[in-house]
Amino acid sequence: MYDNQKTSHVAALSLAGASNRSEPTNKCISDDRFRRLMGEAAWARLPHSIRCRFGKRLSSGASVAYQGEVTDMKMNRAGRLLAFLARAIGAPLPYDSSSVGRAAVVVVTEDAATNGQFWIRQYGKEKGFPQTVCSSKRFAGPTGLEEYIGYGIGMALRLEATPHALWFISAGYFINIGRLRLALPRLFSPGELVVGHEELGEGKFRFSLDLRHPFFGTMISQSARFRDADIVRGSHERLH
Repeated sequence: MYDNQKTSHVAALSLAGASNRSEPTNKCISDDRFRRLMGEAAWARLPHSIRCRFGKRLSSGASVAYQGEVTDMKMNRAGRLLAFLARAIGAPLPYDSSSVGRAAVVVVTEDAATNGQFWIRQYGKEKGFPQTVCSSKRFAGPTGLEEYIGYGIGMALRLEATPHALWFISAGYFINIGRLRLALPRLFSPGELVVGHEELGEGKFRFSLDLRHPFFGTMISQSARFRDADIVRGSHERLH
């Protein structure tokens, strides 16, 4: 069940500036960036609902808010250590197993400056403030898609489509120091990160995150269930 305090905090985030009204959740707004990146055959394999979610194009400053709850969270010792150390660079990995059964929200905002998207993920905890993970997805790099977590750290992503899900799979980590870009050797990388968006039907989907290392096995595994989004926008903003 949702923790009341966490739920109210999540609602406040997703409805920020809330003199706004939400667009109908079943309306698809054309955005072909993911479609072009994947190719027509892979795009056609995806369920219609997933194509709608990743085919929305928002005006600058508008956000899509997906609300739900964390359903599973596991870490081995290596995963706990990595998640703890990663808190020094903004806690990009889930680290608190008390988040299971508590409110979660994902907010996606169009980044007009880079032709990309800002992502905010928030997970409730048993005590204290929720964990907040911020990242930026940009349609750039050798694979056509990269995710940045700040501090010059990012990873290239490749996409895989199945009849039930869209998968984001890490394809190399890097560090930007000024204009210099350094690839992180596989030996020193945290492992393969696989993030899934799986269709559940009835306007619901499952988010999953699995970090696997060749020596340490599955270090972190998390899943959450969300429902279709509301589009939140300012009174002077319009959708494309």
